[in-house]
Amino acid sequence: MRGYSEDLRSRVVAAVMSGTPREDVVWRYAVSLATIKRWMKQWRETGDLALKRSPGRPSVKMGPLLAALPARLAEHGDARLEDQCAWWYEQTRVAVSTATMSRAIARLDWTRKNSH
Repeated sequence: MRGYSEDLRSRVVAAVMSGTPREDVVWRYAVSLATIKRWMKQWRETGDLALKRSPGRPSVKMGPLLAALPARLAEHGDARLEDQCAWWYEQTRVAVSTATMSRAIARLDWTRKNSH
């Protein structure tokens, strides 16, 4: 799930800072009281309302895959996802799912054109 937009965050914080009761802000902007408290704390501590990165470890498979995939797609762009996964396993002995391969191809903004 994506976080709330920075525009909404700034409008909520501005409403609270202008003296609007928090209960009214909760109702008007459809955010929880806990969310308002968290945004107000972030504003006081950093002066910024930007989204924070999601916690978690960085991807192990995606980096090398994204580096090698453009050359592969240039030559074999019309191959099925299963074939791309098999190629990657032959190259690195690291198995990736078709979903991972699909996400990597989408991240590269690769569009598949049918060849006739």
